[in-house]
Amino acid sequence: MTISGIISALIVGVIIGALGRLVVPGKQSIPIWLTIAIGIIAALIGTAIARAVGWANTPGVDWLELLIQVVLAAAGVWIVAGLYSRRRHHIP
Repeated sequence: MTISGIISALIVGVIIGALGRLVVPGKQSIPIWLTIAIGIIAALIGTAIARAVGWANTPGVDWLELLIQVVLAAAGVWIVAGLYSRRRHHIP
């Protein structure tokens, strides 16, 4: 992977993570770095899923791929926020 590929993955991860966080209702008490990490992971998995079903190479914007990525990011933020807040409440 090239430097430009890494930078673009980080930018896409930030955007996907932010969109995923916006989709989840309520306040998520997780750090921004965790949201970004979830976004990057969701972007990579979403791209793999879109490629597997043949939706990644469409003319123009790949809306289905983007939708998959945002849904995965929202699910990730929701799950991690629940685990993170539960963990913080049980610290002695």
